Amino acid sequence: MERTTGEIAVKLVVLGIGALLLFAPFLFQDVRSLEVAARICIFVVLVASYDLLIGYTGIVSFAHTMFFGFGAYGAAILLKAMGPGWTPVILGALAGVAVSLVFAVAIGLLSLRVKAIFFAMITLAAASVVLVLVSQLSQLTGGEDGITYRAPDVFKPATKILTDADGKVLRIFDVRINGKLAAYYFVFFTSLIMFLMLLRFVGSPLGTVLKAIRENEGRAEAIGYRVVAYRTFVFCLSAVFASLAGTVYAVWLKYTGPDTALSFAIMIDILLMVVIGGMGTMWGAVIGAVLMIMAQYYLRDLMGAASEALHGLPVLPELLAPDRWLFWLGIIFILLVYFFPKGIAGTAMAAGARR
Repeated sequence: MERTTGEIAVKLVVLGIGALLLFAPFLFQDVRSLEVAARICIFVVLVASYDLLIGYTGIVSFAHTMFFGFGAYGAAILLKAMGPGWTPVILGALAGVAVSLVFAVAIGLLSLRVKAIFFAMITLAAASVVLVLVSQLSQLTGGEDGITYRAPDVFKPATKILTDADGKVLRIFDVRINGKLAAYYFVFFTSLIMFLMLLRFVGSPLGTVLKAIRENEGRAEAIGYRVVAYRTFVFCLSAVFASLAGTVYAVWLKYTGPDTALSFAIMIDILLMVVIGGMGTMWGAVIGAVLMIMAQYYLRDLMGAASEALHGLPVLPELLAPDRWLFWLGIIFILLVYFFPKGIAGTAMAAGARR
Protein backbone atom coordinates (compact mmCIF):
# COMPACT_ATOMS: atom_id res chain seq x y z
CA MET A 1 0.00 0.00 0.00
CA GLU A 2 1.35 3.40 -0.96
CA ARG A 3 2.20 5.60 1.99
CA THR A 4 1.29 9.29 2.00
CA THR A 5 3.79 12.00 2.84
CA GLY A 6 1.82 12.78 6.00
CA GLU A 7 1.99 9.18 7.16
CA ILE A 8 5.72 9.03 6.51
CA ALA A 9 6.25 12.28 8.43
CA VAL A 10 4.23 11.00 11.40
CA LYS A 11 6.18 7.74 11.48
CA LEU A 12 9.50 9.60 11.32
CA VAL A 13 8.42 11.75 14.27
CA VAL A 14 7.42 8.65 16.23
CA LEU A 15 10.72 6.95 15.40
CA GLY A 16 12.53 10.07 16.61
CA ILE A 17 10.59 9.97 19.88
CA GLY A 18 11.39 6.27 20.19
CA ALA A 19 15.10 6.98 19.74
CA LEU A 20 14.99 9.69 22.42
CA LEU A 21 13.24 7.32 24.82
CA LEU A 22 15.75 4.56 24.05
CA PHE A 23 18.70 6.77 24.98
CA ALA A 24 16.86 8.86 27.60
CA PRO A 25 18.99 7.67 30.57
CA PHE A 26 22.13 8.87 28.76
CA LEU A 27 20.66 12.09 27.33
CA PHE A 28 18.72 13.26 30.42
CA GLN A 29 20.47 12.10 33.56
CA ASP A 30 18.34 13.63 36.30
CA VAL A 31 15.79 11.55 38.22
CA ARG A 32 12.83 13.61 37.09
CA SER A 33 13.59 13.18 33.39
CA LEU A 34 13.89 9.41 33.79
CA GLU A 35 10.54 9.33 35.58
CA VAL A 36 8.97 11.32 32.72
CA ALA A 37 10.46 8.98 30.10
CA ALA A 38 9.22 5.85 31.92
CA ARG A 39 5.75 7.33 32.34
CA ILE A 40 5.63 8.17 28.62
CA CYS A 41 6.53 4.58 27.71
CA ILE A 42 3.76 3.13 29.86
CA PHE A 43 1.14 5.66 28.79
CA VAL A 44 1.92 5.05 25.12
CA VAL A 45 0.71 1.47 25.61
CA LEU A 46 -2.25 2.57 27.73
CA VAL A 47 -3.35 5.19 25.20
CA ALA A 48 -2.76 2.88 22.22
CA SER A 49 -4.90 0.16 23.83
CA TYR A 50 -7.65 2.74 24.40
CA ASP A 51 -7.31 3.94 20.81
CA LEU A 52 -8.02 0.35 19.79
CA LEU A 53 -11.41 0.79 21.47
CA ILE A 54 -12.46 4.30 20.61
CA GLY A 55 -10.49 4.92 17.43
CA TYR A 56 -10.78 1.59 15.63
CA THR A 57 -14.07 0.22 16.96
CA GLY A 58 -15.97 3.30 18.09
CA ILE A 59 -16.42 2.04 21.67
CA VAL A 60 -16.45 4.80 24.29
CA SER A 61 -15.42 3.38 27.67
CA PHE A 62 -14.61 5.05 30.97
CA ALA A 63 -13.37 1.82 32.57
CA HIS A 64 -9.91 1.72 31.03
CA THR A 65 -8.16 2.82 34.22
CA MET A 66 -10.04 0.05 36.04
CA PHE A 67 -8.15 -2.55 33.98
CA PHE A 68 -4.92 -0.59 34.45
CA GLY A 69 -5.54 -0.72 38.19
CA PHE A 70 -6.20 -4.47 38.19
CA GLY A 71 -2.77 -5.09 36.68
CA ALA A 72 -1.06 -2.67 39.06
CA TYR A 73 -2.77 -4.00 42.19
CA GLY A 74 -2.21 -7.61 41.13
CA ALA A 75 1.55 -7.10 41.11
CA ALA A 76 1.53 -4.81 44.16
CA ILE A 77 -0.44 -7.16 46.42
CA LEU A 78 1.71 -10.18 45.57
CA LEU A 79 5.00 -8.27 45.81
CA LYS A 80 3.91 -7.07 49.25
CA ALA A 81 2.86 -10.57 50.36
CA MET A 82 5.61 -12.67 48.76
CA GLY A 83 8.50 -10.23 48.76
CA PRO A 84 10.60 -9.02 45.82
CA GLY A 85 11.03 -11.45 42.98
CA TRP A 86 9.84 -12.34 39.50
CA THR A 87 7.34 -14.94 40.68
CA PRO A 88 4.98 -12.39 42.32
CA VAL A 89 5.35 -10.07 39.30
CA ILE A 90 4.36 -12.83 36.85
CA LEU A 91 1.58 -14.16 39.08
CA GLY A 92 0.35 -10.61 39.69
CA ALA A 93 0.31 -9.90 35.96
CA LEU A 94 -1.65 -13.10 35.30
CA ALA A 95 -4.08 -12.32 38.12
CA GLY A 96 -4.62 -8.80 36.82
CA VAL A 97 -5.23 -10.09 33.29
CA ALA A 98 -7.64 -12.77 34.57
CA VAL A 99 -9.70 -10.30 36.61
CA SER A 100 -9.66 -7.80 33.72
CA LEU A 101 -10.93 -10.48 31.33
CA VAL A 102 -13.75 -11.48 33.68
CA PHE A 103 -14.90 -7.87 34.01
CA ALA A 104 -14.40 -7.14 30.31
CA VAL A 105 -16.42 -10.18 29.21
CA ALA A 106 -19.20 -9.39 31.69
CA ILE A 107 -19.40 -5.74 30.66
CA GLY A 108 -19.01 -6.57 26.98
CA LEU A 109 -21.69 -9.23 26.75
CA LEU A 110 -24.16 -7.35 28.92
CA SER A 111 -23.65 -3.84 27.63
CA LEU A 112 -22.21 -3.68 24.11
CA ARG A 113 -25.67 -4.12 22.58
CA VAL A 114 -26.82 -0.80 24.02
CA LYS A 115 -26.24 2.65 22.53
CA ALA A 116 -22.85 4.28 22.93
CA ILE A 117 -23.78 6.78 25.66
CA PHE A 118 -25.46 4.12 27.80
CA PHE A 119 -22.48 1.80 27.45
CA ALA A 120 -20.16 4.64 28.47
CA MET A 121 -22.25 5.26 31.59
CA ILE A 122 -22.18 1.54 32.48
CA THR A 123 -18.37 1.47 32.24
CA LEU A 124 -18.16 4.63 34.33
CA ALA A 125 -20.35 3.04 36.99
CA ALA A 126 -18.22 -0.14 37.01
CA ALA A 127 -14.99 1.85 37.34
CA SER A 128 -16.49 3.94 40.18
CA VAL A 129 -17.58 0.83 42.07
CA VAL A 130 -14.10 -0.70 41.78
CA LEU A 131 -12.49 2.56 42.98
CA VAL A 132 -14.75 2.62 46.05
CA LEU A 133 -14.06 -1.06 46.80
CA VAL A 134 -10.30 -0.58 46.53
CA SER A 135 -10.51 2.38 48.90
CA GLN A 136 -12.56 0.42 51.43
CA LEU A 137 -10.73 -2.94 51.33
CA SER A 138 -7.80 -1.46 53.19
CA GLN A 139 -6.48 -4.75 54.59
CA LEU A 140 -5.88 -6.03 51.05
CA THR A 141 -5.28 -2.87 49.03
CA GLY A 142 -3.99 -0.42 51.61
CA GLY A 143 -7.06 1.79 51.13
CA GLU A 144 -6.41 5.43 50.33
CA ASP A 145 -2.78 5.09 51.42
CA GLY A 146 -2.06 2.42 48.81
CA ILE A 147 0.67 -0.23 48.96
CA THR A 148 4.42 0.28 49.13
CA TYR A 149 6.64 -2.70 48.29
CA ARG A 150 10.01 -3.68 46.85
CA ALA A 151 10.63 -4.49 43.20
CA PRO A 152 12.79 -7.47 42.12
CA ASP A 153 16.36 -7.16 43.39
CA VAL A 154 17.78 -6.62 39.92
CA PHE A 155 16.00 -3.24 39.85
CA LYS A 156 17.53 -1.94 43.09
CA PRO A 157 19.73 1.16 42.50
CA ALA A 158 22.50 -0.57 44.48
CA THR A 159 22.53 -3.58 42.13
CA LYS A 160 25.62 -3.67 39.94
CA ILE A 161 24.64 -4.76 36.42
CA LEU A 162 28.10 -4.23 34.92
CA THR A 163 31.33 -3.72 36.82
CA ASP A 164 34.85 -2.68 35.90
CA ALA A 165 38.09 -4.48 36.77
CA ASP A 166 38.01 -3.04 40.32
CA GLY A 167 34.48 -4.32 40.99
CA LYS A 168 32.96 -0.84 40.84
CA VAL A 169 29.78 -0.07 38.91
CA LEU A 170 30.66 0.54 35.28
CA ARG A 171 29.81 3.98 33.91
CA ILE A 172 28.96 4.73 30.28
CA PHE A 173 28.84 8.46 29.44
CA ASP A 174 28.90 9.02 33.21
CA VAL A 175 25.74 6.91 33.68
CA ARG A 176 25.93 4.10 36.23
CA ILE A 177 24.95 0.72 34.77
CA ASN A 178 22.94 -0.30 37.82
CA GLY A 179 19.50 -1.58 38.81
CA LYS A 180 17.79 1.76 38.17
CA LEU A 181 18.92 1.67 34.55
CA ALA A 182 17.77 -1.95 34.28
CA ALA A 183 14.34 -0.95 35.62
CA TYR A 184 14.01 1.76 32.99
CA TYR A 185 14.91 -0.56 30.14
CA PHE A 186 12.51 -3.17 31.50
CA VAL A 187 9.77 -0.52 31.17
CA PHE A 188 10.97 0.61 27.75
CA PHE A 189 11.26 -2.78 26.08
CA THR A 190 8.08 -4.27 27.55
CA SER A 191 6.19 -1.15 26.43
CA LEU A 192 7.80 -1.33 22.98
CA ILE A 193 6.83 -4.99 22.54
CA MET A 194 3.22 -4.32 23.56
CA PHE A 195 2.95 -1.29 21.27
CA LEU A 196 4.32 -3.29 18.31
CA MET A 197 1.80 -6.05 19.05
CA LEU A 198 -1.03 -3.50 18.96
CA LEU A 199 0.30 -2.11 15.67
CA ARG A 200 0.41 -5.61 14.22
CA PHE A 201 -3.15 -6.25 15.34
CA VAL A 202 -4.67 -3.14 13.74
CA GLY A 203 -2.73 -3.85 10.54
CA SER A 204 -4.19 -7.36 10.28
CA PRO A 205 -7.44 -8.28 8.46
CA LEU A 206 -9.19 -8.22 11.84
CA GLY A 207 -8.26 -4.56 12.15
CA THR A 208 -10.00 -3.88 8.84
CA VAL A 209 -13.15 -5.56 10.19
CA LEU A 210 -13.05 -3.30 13.24
CA LYS A 211 -12.88 -0.21 11.03
CA ALA A 212 -15.87 -1.50 9.07
CA ILE A 213 -17.82 -1.90 12.32
CA ARG A 214 -16.86 1.62 13.38
CA GLU A 215 -17.91 3.19 10.07
CA ASN A 216 -21.23 1.38 9.70
CA GLU A 217 -22.22 -1.18 12.30
CA GLY A 218 -25.47 -2.10 10.55
CA ARG A 219 -23.77 -2.77 7.22
CA ALA A 220 -21.05 -4.88 8.89
CA GLU A 221 -23.71 -6.99 10.59
CA ALA A 222 -25.71 -7.29 7.35
CA ILE A 223 -22.76 -8.81 5.47
CA GLY A 224 -22.29 -11.49 8.12
CA TYR A 225 -19.97 -10.15 10.82
CA ARG A 226 -21.02 -10.88 14.41
CA VAL A 227 -20.61 -7.32 15.64
CA VAL A 228 -21.20 -7.99 19.34
CA ALA A 229 -18.64 -10.83 19.34
CA TYR A 230 -16.02 -8.64 17.62
CA ARG A 231 -16.67 -5.71 19.94
CA THR A 232 -16.50 -7.95 23.01
CA PHE A 233 -13.22 -9.47 21.79
CA VAL A 234 -11.67 -6.03 21.22
CA PHE A 235 -12.91 -4.83 24.61
CA CYS A 236 -11.18 -7.85 26.21
CA LEU A 237 -7.98 -7.38 24.21
CA SER A 238 -7.80 -3.71 25.16
CA ALA A 239 -8.35 -4.65 28.82
CA VAL A 240 -5.47 -7.17 28.71
CA PHE A 241 -2.99 -4.60 27.37
CA ALA A 242 -4.15 -1.98 29.88
CA SER A 243 -3.72 -4.51 32.71
CA LEU A 244 -0.20 -5.45 31.58
CA ALA A 245 0.71 -1.76 31.37
CA GLY A 246 -0.51 -1.41 34.96
CA THR A 247 1.75 -4.26 36.09
CA VAL A 248 4.78 -2.67 34.43
CA TYR A 249 3.97 0.68 36.05
CA ALA A 250 3.65 -0.98 39.47
CA VAL A 251 7.09 -2.58 39.12
CA TRP A 252 8.62 0.75 38.11
CA LEU A 253 6.89 2.92 40.73
CA LYS A 254 7.16 0.50 43.70
CA TYR A 255 3.93 2.04 44.97
CA THR A 256 0.32 1.47 43.94
CA GLY A 257 -2.63 3.50 45.18
CA PRO A 258 -6.00 4.78 43.95
CA ASP A 259 -4.43 8.03 42.72
CA THR A 260 -1.74 6.31 40.64
CA ALA A 261 -3.77 3.43 39.18
CA LEU A 262 -7.53 4.01 39.38
CA SER A 263 -8.07 7.77 39.45
CA PHE A 264 -10.64 9.22 37.07
CA ALA A 265 -8.08 11.95 36.35
CA ILE A 266 -5.97 9.28 34.61
CA MET A 267 -8.98 8.41 32.43
CA ILE A 268 -9.32 12.07 31.45
CA ASP A 269 -5.61 12.19 30.60
CA ILE A 270 -5.99 9.10 28.38
CA LEU A 271 -8.93 10.69 26.54
CA LEU A 272 -6.98 13.91 26.00
CA MET A 273 -3.93 12.02 24.74
CA VAL A 274 -6.03 10.08 22.24
CA VAL A 275 -7.74 13.23 20.96
CA ILE A 276 -4.49 15.23 20.76
CA GLY A 277 -2.60 12.44 19.00
CA GLY A 278 -5.39 11.38 16.69
CA MET A 279 -8.01 8.65 17.06
CA GLY A 280 -7.72 5.60 14.86
CA THR A 281 -4.05 6.11 14.01
CA MET A 282 -2.20 4.22 16.80
CA TRP A 283 0.83 6.41 16.01
CA GLY A 284 -1.04 9.30 17.57
CA ALA A 285 -0.84 7.53 20.94
CA VAL A 286 2.90 8.23 21.02
CA ILE A 287 2.53 11.90 20.07
CA GLY A 288 -0.41 12.50 22.42
CA ALA A 289 1.28 10.80 25.38
CA VAL A 290 4.52 12.73 24.89
CA LEU A 291 2.86 16.14 24.59
CA MET A 292 0.46 15.66 27.50
CA ILE A 293 3.01 14.23 29.94
CA MET A 294 5.64 16.82 29.01
CA ALA A 295 3.06 19.56 29.61
CA GLN A 296 2.10 18.08 32.98
CA TYR A 297 5.70 17.94 34.16
CA TYR A 298 7.30 20.98 32.54
CA LEU A 299 4.63 23.56 31.63
CA ARG A 300 4.64 24.97 35.17
CA ASP A 301 8.43 25.41 35.05
CA LEU A 302 8.30 27.09 31.64
CA MET A 303 5.62 29.47 32.81
CA GLY A 304 7.64 30.31 35.93
CA ALA A 305 10.68 31.13 33.79
CA ALA A 306 8.56 33.22 31.40
CA SER A 307 6.94 35.08 34.30
CA GLU A 308 10.35 35.96 35.77
CA ALA A 309 11.69 37.04 32.36
CA LEU A 310 8.72 39.39 31.89
CA HIS A 311 8.95 40.83 35.40
CA GLY A 312 8.16 44.53 35.38
CA LEU A 313 5.71 44.38 32.49
CA PRO A 314 2.00 44.87 33.18
CA VAL A 315 -0.42 41.89 33.34
CA LEU A 316 1.79 39.33 31.54
CA PRO A 317 3.80 38.10 34.57
CA GLU A 318 0.54 37.58 36.45
CA LEU A 319 -1.06 35.74 33.53
CA LEU A 320 1.95 33.46 33.23
CA ALA A 321 2.17 32.68 36.95
CA PRO A 322 2.97 28.96 37.46
CA ASP A 323 -0.26 28.46 39.44
CA ARG A 324 -2.22 29.09 36.23
CA TRP A 325 -0.63 26.20 34.30
CA LEU A 326 -3.89 24.25 34.13
CA PHE A 327 -5.62 27.24 32.57
CA TRP A 328 -2.97 27.46 29.84
CA LEU A 329 -3.01 23.71 29.37
CA GLY A 330 -6.73 24.01 28.64
CA ILE A 331 -6.08 26.83 26.16
CA ILE A 332 -3.40 24.76 24.40
CA PHE A 333 -5.77 21.80 24.20
CA ILE A 334 -8.53 23.94 22.65
CA LEU A 335 -6.08 25.31 20.06
CA LEU A 336 -4.84 21.83 19.21
CA VAL A 337 -8.39 20.57 18.68
CA TYR A 338 -9.22 23.64 16.56
CA PHE A 339 -6.15 23.44 14.29
CA PHE A 340 -5.90 19.62 14.32
CA PRO A 341 -9.53 18.40 14.31
CA LYS A 342 -8.43 14.79 13.69
CA GLY A 343 -5.55 14.99 16.13
CA ILE A 344 -1.98 15.79 15.17
CA ALA A 345 -1.24 12.42 13.52
CA GLY A 346 -4.70 12.13 11.95
CA THR A 347 -4.64 15.65 10.49
CA ALA A 348 -1.09 15.20 9.16
CA MET A 349 -2.03 11.92 7.48
CA ALA A 350 -5.20 13.41 5.97
CA ALA A 351 -3.29 16.46 4.69
CA GLY A 352 -0.66 14.21 3.09
CA ALA A 353 -3.40 12.13 1.44
CA ARG A 354 -5.03 15.25 -0.06
CA ARG A 355 -1.72 16.33 -1.56
